[in-house]
Amino acid sequence: MSEAAALPGQPRGSVVSGPASPRAVNVLAPNASAMTLDGTNTWIVCEPGSELAVVIDPGPLDDVHLRAVIATAERAGKRVATTLLTHGHPDHAEGAARFAELTRSPVRALDPALRLGDEGLAAGDVITTGGLELRVVPTPGHTEDSLCFHLPADRAVLTGDTVLGRGTTVVAHPEGRLGDYLDSLRRLRSLTVDDGVHTVLPGHGPVLEDAQGVVEFYLAHRAHRLAQVETAAEGGLTSAPEIVAQVYADVDRSLWPAAELSVRAQLEYLREHGLI
Repeated sequence: MSEAAALPGQPRGSVVSGPASPRAVNVLAPNASAMTLDGTNTWIVCEPGSELAVVIDPGPLDDVHLRAVIATAERAGKRVATTLLTHGHPDHAEGAARFAELTRSPVRALDPALRLGDEGLAAGDVITTGGLELRVVPTPGHTEDSLCFHLPADRAVLTGDTVLGRGTTVVAHPEGRLGDYLDSLRRLRSLTVDDGVHTVLPGHGPVLEDAQGVVEFYLAHRAHRLAQVETAAEGGLTSAPEIVAQVYADVDRSLWPAAELSVRAQLEYLREHGLI
């Protein structure tokens, strides 16, 4: 869910992109909006030569899109073996139950309420399917249940809404917490430095090939916004809407409700740290 991005044209149906990495193909859901950018990226990930595929974030409850994901996998000679969720927002997870019904495969998520099958997901889990390896990286902040998936073989990370391909991410107060989000960004930065991750496969927007640069930008952006909010609060502004009107004056007003969620998370962070 994007805090600030231009609204593109609405696609008529799911769009299949070329391979984003040797093991990942994106099927773009037809749900473009100011909050979802071009739409939700549904990722089909599989090991070359294997008949089994993993789908990450089936997206909205849209039968045309869900069947397009299955058809894309089948055209490549793959069968969907499991579905993973980066978090529970409807634009990523609403179609999961229907997708599980269509593919007869389990759904795994951090939130037990979203799971369909015997297995959930937890920090440090390594998912192996048909020779494919995905590592579960906890990244709370955007939401409490947010996860990323590290794909070591492609030096890539699938980031859901934690890092977007364009714009910046909403820290969705009250569930989203800024302190957690900053820790998650630092965790992703460690993946780029220590594990050589260079490709970001986001939940919305285009693929990014400078993962470390993107994460550093996100950290700098959050620090800048936090300083702006702190200055506004010290200047006498007391409500989140007032602060949004000042700090986000350069952002399209249609995005102000999302910005307000982030401002509330920033005010909470500043109060917890005794800064206001």
